[in-house]
Amino acid sequence: MATTASAGHVGATPALRRLYVIRFVFAAAWAALLLVSGSELTLGAKLLLILYPAFDVAAAVVDSRSTRAGGAPVKGLYANIAISSLAAAGIAVAGTSGVADVLRVWGAWAILSGLVQLLVGAARRSMGGQWAMIASGGISVLAGATFVQSATRDNPSLTSLAGYATLGGIFFLVSAFRLPRTESRP
Repeated sequence: MATTASAGHVGATPALRRLYVIRFVFAAAWAALLLVSGSELTLGAKLLLILYPAFDVAAAVVDSRSTRAGGAPVKGLYANIAISSLAAAGIAVAGTSGVADVLRVWGAWAILSGLVQLLVGAARRSMGGQWAMIASGGISVLAGATFVQSATRDNPSLTSLAGYATLGGIFFLVSAFRLPRTESRP
């Protein structure tokens, strides 16, 4: 017999699996486009940089709606929506100053959103498939600190952000496959 919490997770699992796969595809495509655009802050690069946290906002909204319908807590997702919204705006402003400022804002965002991702993954442990989200959150915190530090170097580069997005996308894909499958029962 399923508990109320686990029954709620079962309802949210297919939506979460789809969202995780979409996040992987987005991250991979985004990283490829950023690599192609190079390490200069062209208009296209700026738009890509703003798009990533904006997509994170949209994904968190979808996640919170599907999870709320399943009965799970969503406070961490609301925090992520706020953090990523501020990051998108901050990156838009920092993009007028240069790569170093973009890396500082991106790094701060990676640290804060990584902490939230780690906490949300830990809260969803009973759902299954969340170890990759927990690991990804921890790695995001470390990567964010690295981005902030790299902003102090001569000629800082945006290309490391492509690796960050790719690794994050891979963790989402792993979680998608690790979420338990629901079986049809008569």
